[in-house]
Amino acid sequence: MFKAPFLVANWKMNYGIKQAVQVTADIVVGLRGMRRKGQLVLCPSYPALLSVKQTIGDESISLGAQDLSGQDRGAFTGEVAPWMIKEAGAEYVIIGHSERKKYFSETNESINNKVKNALKEGLTPIICVGETFEERQENQKDHVVLRQVQNALDGVKVSPINPIIIAYEPVWVIGTGQAIEPSDAEYMHTLIRQVLIDLYPLVVVDHHTAILYGGSVDENNVDEFCDKEHIQGFLVGSASLHSQQFLKIIEKVCKESSAQS
Repeated sequence: MFKAPFLVANWKMNYGIKQAVQVTADIVVGLRGMRRKGQLVLCPSYPALLSVKQTIGDESISLGAQDLSGQDRGAFTGEVAPWMIKEAGAEYVIIGHSERKKYFSETNESINNKVKNALKEGLTPIICVGETFEERQENQKDHVVLRQVQNALDGVKVSPINPIIIAYEPVWVIGTGQAIEPSDAEYMHTLIRQVLIDLYPLVVVDHHTAILYGGSVDENNVDEFCDKEHIQGFLVGSASLHSQQFLKIIEKVCKESSAQS
């Protein structure tokens, strides 16, 4: 069962091992004494996974990867298999980020294959979905996101040992510093939840899935999203690169969550 709020830091291709370790250490220190609820996941680059895991130590912080291969092993130069990620200490993996679709031609089929491969190895997938600006302008956002969720989860069994996370990221706001209106995000999260309910029993959706919002989330706007019923956490990009900024986000999210308890 997921413990809300759920916060995921996606460091993308920004930090090497030394920087990732330093930021992780700063976060660990900053969290001490903070009344924190929920789950926190740090997603560094592949080379930094093991070092970040060692820096985390016994702290209640989880490790995630930013991608994985759809293959298990073999002659696939440059690929990283799920079991390798698991061996480095990761528990989560981001799959289908819009940048992977844009720059590396990931398809619905390859994303679905990666989701299945992650679950087979005991990794929890964080599946990214979201519409482009053109799709939103053409009033296609509902259909596009619905199909992305359905395709990613085709043939996927969700259970206590196979939980999944959906991260809604409107593609057109990623990296712009401008998030969408919280009411728009809540609408899309409600739609995604309904898709999940159509696919799985309600008790499974309630206890073994989570829906996060991503897309230019920072310490100045995150609290506006916290009171929305179906926003269960956040996938944070650039605002997670600086430890003090990210700690402010964590503190605000935990404070809002406690106020609603």
